[in-house]
Amino acid sequence: MRGMTASFVALALAAVGFTGCQREHVVAEPDYNRQLTSGHALRKLDPSQWPSLATAWGARDGYLDQALDQSISWFQKPSSQQFFPFHEVSTHEQAAGSVVAFKEFLKSSTTEQEFLGRMQQMFDCWQTVGYNDQGTVLFTGYYAPEFKASLTPDSTFRFPLYRRPTDCVTDPVTGEPKGRLQADGTVAPWPNRAEIQSSGMLRGLELVYLPSEFDVYIIQVNGSAKLTLQDGSTMYVGYAGKTDGQYVGLGQTLLDEKILTERDLNLPNVRDWCDKNPDRAMEYINRNNCFVFFTKYDGSNWPAGSLGVKVTERTSLATDKKIYPRGGFLLVDTKSINFANQQVPFNRFMCDQDTGGAIVAPGRADIFMGVGASAEILAGAQYAEGTMYYFFLKPEYASQYPLPPVAKKGAPASGE
Repeated sequence: MRGMTASFVALALAAVGFTGCQREHVVAEPDYNRQLTSGHALRKLDPSQWPSLATAWGARDGYLDQALDQSISWFQKPSSQQFFPFHEVSTHEQAAGSVVAFKEFLKSSTTEQEFLGRMQQMFDCWQTVGYNDQGTVLFTGYYAPEFKASLTPDSTFRFPLYRRPTDCVTDPVTGEPKGRLQADGTVAPWPNRAEIQSSGMLRGLELVYLPSEFDVYIIQVNGSAKLTLQDGSTMYVGYAGKTDGQYVGLGQTLLDEKILTERDLNLPNVRDWCDKNPDRAMEYINRNNCFVFFTKYDGSNWPAGSLGVKVTERTSLATDKKIYPRGGFLLVDTKSINFANQQVPFNRFMCDQDTGGAIVAPGRADIFMGVGASAEILAGAQYAEGTMYYFFLKPEYASQYPLPPVAKKGAPASGE
């Protein structure tokens, strides 16, 4: 299974800001979903153009160490080699060695200056081109939700998540949806969401039942969930595929219909409106024709991103994997929201470990905020411009930082 976790744009309920940005002086709305028409999503910087690494160095923590270990475990898998060399940026050896070297530098550098000196000597820095060719990226947030559910339907739990049907066709390498397999062997587009729901074509594929269509929608947007069943046991569900229909954010629809304003567009308000207006909510939800299928899986790796490794709060990033390299580390420079609803600087080293259904351009990225209700608050309010920088070892240093040997099952990893 190719996990998509919350990366399936967890809380990208809208394509415009959750924070009520003032736009009086903006001549035109920024097109964060603008696609690359030529060239690459990253450009190599001259050493004089490097960003300051001092703040991110000071913000390093245990979460960063965990995320780096997860990336190393992905690079150790032979399947990771198929994604390299990546354009003109990095070979697999460079990308893997970069994470190993960076982890070592973080641990062994005794001062900020020592760390910065080693980075500048051995690494190249690549900045995103962003949506506007000037490096600007919109950073939204996602989280891993927890819900109550039932294995059997009743008057409370009536809305199912579905298993993947056998006729769902996706690319075996990238996981990109291709359509629905027909009896004659051809592949055709899937019907829209409303027809899928009403036709009964998924009857018999019910995996688990939720209390509301909105809960189902949020899990589909996130791509995975932790479920508490009626007997108190826990069940984990994760992404197993999706249809090829277009993603349309519920939040954007509520803005277009003038139901909510930018200032009050957040997940609690969207949920409250849907609870009070279930019929209209269903009508708007049905405008999103990207329908997601699920499978039950072992929660030890939950929440897992698109690389199949566990994502780490405030340290795992979701990007468009067609244009950004997988598994490496990067510097994200943007703003985030704290629990007092204040916008604060966010300047951290992160790992690119996930993707998302609406994260499909150089100007979009999603920050994983964590698990549960508190993470939901942060993810729902995350909406800020910024930029990001990837770092890769210079080719001459790559062989000096080989991947550690894979630990045998039941044996401690090297260094433990």
